Order: sequence, then structure tokens, then C-alpha cells
Amino acid sequence: MSTGGAMTSTDTGSTAISDISHDRRITTALFAAGLTTFASMYSAQALLPSLSAAFGVAPAQAALAVSLTTGLLALAIIPVSALSSRIGRTTVMTGSAVISAAIGLLLPLSPSLDVLLAGRALQGVALAGVPAVAMAYLAEEIGGDGLGAAMGIYVAGTSIGGLAGRLIPAVALDLTSWRWAEAAIAVAAAGCTVWFVRGLPPSRGFVARPAGMRSALGDLGRSLRHRGLLALFGLAFVLMGGFVSIYNFLGYRLARPPFELPSAVAGSVFLLYLAGTLASAAAGRWADRFGKHRVLAASVALMGGGVLVTIADHLIAIILGIALCTAGFFGAHAVASTWVGAMAPGNRGAASSLYLFAYYLGSAIIGSTVGIAYAKQGWPGLTACVGALLAVAALLVWSLRPRGAGGALAVLGLGDDRGSHPSA
Repeated sequence: MSTGGAMTSTDTGSTAISDISHDRRITTALFAAGLTTFASMYSAQALLPSLSAAFGVAPAQAALAVSLTTGLLALAIIPVSALSSRIGRTTVMTGSAVISAAIGLLLPLSPSLDVLLAGRALQGVALAGVPAVAMAYLAEEIGGDGLGAAMGIYVAGTSIGGLAGRLIPAVALDLTSWRWAEAAIAVAAAGCTVWFVRGLPPSRGFVARPAGMRSALGDLGRSLRHRGLLALFGLAFVLMGGFVSIYNFLGYRLARPPFELPSAVAGSVFLLYLAGTLASAAAGRWADRFGKHRVLAASVALMGGGVLVTIADHLIAIILGIALCTAGFFGAHAVASTWVGAMAPGNRGAASSLYLFAYYLGSAIIGSTVGIAYAKQGWPGLTACVGALLAVAALLVWSLRPRGAGGALAVLGLGDDRGSHPSA
């Protein structure tokens, strides 16, 4: 009897160690996936002035190298997510990363801007596979107690990838042409792709689902009828839109009086993305410990406070405000991403794809529309628009407050909201 008990204990211990190792491999691989995807996605942003000069085009036309990628990615997210429900999450993610890396290595050879834009559009479609599937994959593979931390690390990888995608080409441009600058980030992204593909373990929790039109529409419909998920989709739209607007026009403000910073110095503001890297990982852990609603509310409040601080015409205040805003945004995104996977009824991939569709749609629509306010009213007009978006976000967070016993206490920070959420 004792021998059998010892064997059972040993087997249990071995299983636990195996699970921990499996979860660690997943987390590390998804960190690499975030790096390669977002480095590739934003690699053209730092190159826009060089593209205008090289091809003799206006800034708006050169900017298509960014907007075509994110726009096509947004459109591809839902169908790619449906495809992953049939053929597997890991198959879609690895295929997406490899194809997008291959396209990236060819982009520096583009003979004309039209060819470059076509390549960036194709790369946007290819890139969709990782963000469309990553959240659902994590929710299926990692237990509830560690999901928030794992999602936080993935989001941290996306923030570092976005930072690298802007900084590496910017530094390279001081030494060479846009082609070599694009090649530098393409090689770095390809290296992260190899890291991701080699480190990603086989899926354990995936169950294939039919990917027919009726099934896909049914999954999307169930998510769209869920009040809690709708609030999270709304949060993705307004928070990403406001955040992108701030970074889109911050460079203009820093280049004009009273600051008049050189372009290279003004571009270094993207280093503040590191605040998002730290905040996303921490927010994921805190959400597991203190509850998603509390951490989400605190993150939105932090973002709002940061926006207010940037109003002052003092460089230190602006840097501090942008750091707070960045930390708040990435913290909120990490928690909301986790909550989508936990709250989704049935197909998590459908819910995750809708969340990301709203996320990138907010970037495309709000990120450009707020420019009208900036052109007319300057930075105060921009902060007024972002403030209005954050007011909407606060209402959406309030609607996500825990229901039932202890819900009111949780809203005040006295209860526990880790296991509750608004019902469908």
C-alpha cells in the first residue's frame, strides 16, 4: 500500500513539474511571437520620411506603408481565427510568423513604392495569425491561476516588439538607407520567428471545431450578445484609439516651440514603451491576485492621470505623463485580453478575434480622426478628445463590475472579483 502511495505521489509530482515546464515553454514562445509580430507591424513607421524622400511622394502616401498593414491585419483577424478553430492554433501561429518574416526579408528589395505597399499589405494579412490566435491559445493551454501572468508576458513581448520595430530602423537610418534599415528589422524579426517556432510546444487543450460559415457566424453572434464581452470590445476600441492618437502627434508637439527637439531625440520617446512592458506583466500578476476589475479600473485611471500631466508645457511633465499613460494602457490591455478569454462563451477564438478587430479598428479610425482636433486646437484639443474616450472607458469598466454577492464591495476595492463577471 505504501509503495502504491509513493508511486502515486511521485507520479503527481512529475506531472506537476511537467505542467510547469509546459506552461513556461508556452509563455516564452508567445513572448517571442509578440516580439516578431509587432516589430514587423510597426517597422515602417520610423521610415516614413525616408520613403517620402526616396520615392518623391507626400507623407500621406508614404504613411500607407503603416496603415495598409494594420488595416489588412484587422480585416484578416476574424477569418484567420475561424480557420484556427479547424486546423489548430499552433499551425496558424507558426505559419503566420514564418510567412510574415519571409515577406519582411523581401521588402528591402522593392523596386517601387507600389511594390513596397503591396508587400506591406500582404504582410498585414500574414501577421494576423499570431494576434488573432494567441489569446485563445493561452486560455486553452494555461490554467486560470496563471493565465493573467502569461497574458501579461505576451503583451510585454508585443510592447517590446513595437518599440524595437520603431527604434532599430531609426538608429539604422543614421548610418544607411531605408532599405538597409528595413533589412535590419526584418532580420531581427526572422530571428525571433525561429525562436518562437522552435520553442512553441504542441497544443494540449485544443479541440477542433467546424469552420463553416454558419458555425463561424454563430460563434461571433454569441460573443456579440454577451454584455461583458461587448464592454471589453468597446474598451479595446476607445483605449487603443486614444493611445495611438497620443503617440501619433506627440512627435509634432516636441518638434515645435517651446521644445523644438531634433527628430532623433523626439523619436526616442518610444523608449517609454518600456513602461508598458513592465506594467503589462505586473498587471497580469495583480489581476490573478487582486481581481481583474480592480486592476482594470486602476489602469484606466492611471492612463487618464497621465494624459492630464501631459497638458503642461514642460518636457519633464510630458515625459512623466506619457510614461504613466503608456503603463496604464498596457496594463488595461493585458487585463482585458485575459478577461476576454475567461469570459467567452464557447469558442474563445471568436471572442478574441472580435476584441482584436475592435482594437485595431480603434487605432485606424480614432488614431487619424483625432488629428483634426490637434490641427485646430493643438495638444489641448487632443487631450480633450482622449479624455472623452477615457470617460467612455470608465463607464465601460463600471459596467464590468462584479455582480451578485460581494459585487458592491469589490467595486469599492473591498471584495473579491476574481471569479465573477457580468452575465450574458
